[in-house]
Amino acid sequence: MARVVVDVMLKPEILDPQGKAVHGALDRLGFELVTDVRQGKRFELEVDGEMDDEKLADVNKLAETLLSNPVIETYAVTVAS
Repeated sequence: MARVVVDVMLKPEILDPQGKAVHGALDRLGFELVTDVRQGKRFELEVDGEMDDEKLADVNKLAETLLSNPVIETYAVTVAS
């Protein structure tokens, strides 16, 4: 069994109000070392059997069509184990 992680983030040119809210809260709590926050999503998928190129292509396809909105988001697929 393989574990695949899909990280989805807003494209840099897209406004991120949740990230801005977290950044504002960090400032109010005194965590001044953080200069910016971008918020995203993380999906951990367990895939039956060993990961191969065909399964990785399928995961990329589902990340593009279901887990992310390619108009405003980017995604990265990482095989964890």
